[in-house]
Amino acid sequence: MFHILVVDDDRSTRLFMRAFLEAEHYTVSLAQNGEEALDVMEKEHIDLVVLDIMMPKMDGYQFTQELRSVNAELPILMVSAKQLPEDRKQGYRLGINDFMTKPVDEEELILRIKNLLRMSRIASERRLHIGDVTLDYDSMTVTRADEAVTLPQKEFLLLYKLLSQPGKIFTRIELMDEIWGADSETGWETVTVHVGRLRKHFEGWHEFEILSVRGLGYKAVKHV
Repeated sequence: MFHILVVDDDRSTRLFMRAFLEAEHYTVSLAQNGEEALDVMEKEHIDLVVLDIMMPKMDGYQFTQELRSVNAELPILMVSAKQLPEDRKQGYRLGINDFMTKPVDEEELILRIKNLLRMSRIASERRLHIGDVTLDYDSMTVTRADEAVTLPQKEFLLLYKLLSQPGKIFTRIELMDEIWGADSETGWETVTVHVGRLRKHFEGWHEFEILSVRGLGYKAVKHV
């Protein structure tokens, strides 16, 4: 059973989150600020943190920065009444994995939590399985039965990113920032070139395909 830590200075929010998440069969611990959250984490194994921003003693930004100095992998879902793009950007700069604005939609919250936990599991295993196909992050290799394709780094990372979240549409700019870096001087057209190469590599592989979404970008679709 996954263990979730809810960090929020509002008591009613903490209690609501605990009741809601426990109804979804998660184990839940509570903290009212970042300092208390760090104390909890010294005593208990936590799989995911649901985190507010504005809190006394240690706010959500400070907690994220402190946690990321010692743990780069633990998923953090920031949930805040703050709605400005800069608030989200600051969270992502410090290392959060996702951001939601209060009041939260309960179903969406659960979907985001499930997705973050799934992505965390993929990251820890460093392997992604699509039916009989395995993407091995360490060797940059895609295998199926007795077939093996070793890809250049950028092509592998692009395929891994798309297949990690099948069905999700990624813009070319998102993919550029994620794989080539926000400071890269390479144009977004390189994404199109790399997608073309991936399609050629895996032509005839029925387990997945990369689709173009007109005017938006690309998504991967699983057929297994």
